[in-house]
Amino acid sequence: MNKNESIEYKQSVADLYSKRSQSYDRSEWHNRMARNLVDYADIKVGSKVLDIATGTGMVAFYAASKVGSQGSVIGIDISEGMIQIANSKLKSSEFSNIKFEIGDGEALAFEEHSFDYIFCGSALIWMTDIQSALAHWQTKLKNKGKIGFHAFSEKAFVTGVVAQSVLEKYGVSYLMSKPTGSVDKCQKLLKQAGYRNIDIKIDSDGNYIRIEDARNSWVTATRPAPGQFPHPMSSMTAKQLSEAQSDFERELEMLNSEKGVWNDMTTFYVFGEK
Repeated sequence: MNKNESIEYKQSVADLYSKRSQSYDRSEWHNRMARNLVDYADIKVGSKVLDIATGTGMVAFYAASKVGSQGSVIGIDISEGMIQIANSKLKSSEFSNIKFEIGDGEALAFEEHSFDYIFCGSALIWMTDIQSALAHWQTKLKNKGKIGFHAFSEKAFVTGVVAQSVLEKYGVSYLMSKPTGSVDKCQKLLKQAGYRNIDIKIDSDGNYIRIEDARNSWVTATRPAPGQFPHPMSSMTAKQLSEAQSDFERELEMLNSEKGVWNDMTTFYVFGEK
């Protein structure tokens, strides 16, 4: 996407997450993933940490508890709503080694070789250029510094997977987690960005969701598509959109069982060293 498209895309993502900011901390799943990412990284006391797309600060707060008073954590996000929540939580906490600020993960305003660890929880697919972002982040790491991020299997999140399958029939490519959807893809991205000692831990997770909830998760062009702008569905006619939604609901019905629709949530915890 060009510069103007990138600006509009990022604003739409920021707006989306600002709307979600008030309820984001209710997700135990997000909290658990944040803690796992930090624990798997084996952070050392005294380390300097950057948390990209920090949201409400789940990764940042937990990382701050690991680095201690001798270390420091900076959390950045393009969503003002998320940063407001994070700063509100910080004011009522006892942490003095965390700072939250508005920031673009693809244009970091920090000196090179500044951080021992850079994290990006659940947000890498929202970057406009994943490969360039990873290479950019490497420049901000110290020698032997470590990057850590979440990625999801391309088979994760059943409603998105079914939507992808349906939209392909209409010539529409809806990426979602595809760019980082396998161990091989994650390894290739990190190798091309110059990382070494790559380590990927797999958390096989999932649950059953109600068919009613699944049906209500049909994608629309009013919600930004990760890494894509204009939205890939914006070229579809009203008739095509209606037919595609009907196809979506029919495919979900075929997956339904007495327990509901199985929703795979396989998560990759991906690490690389500079």
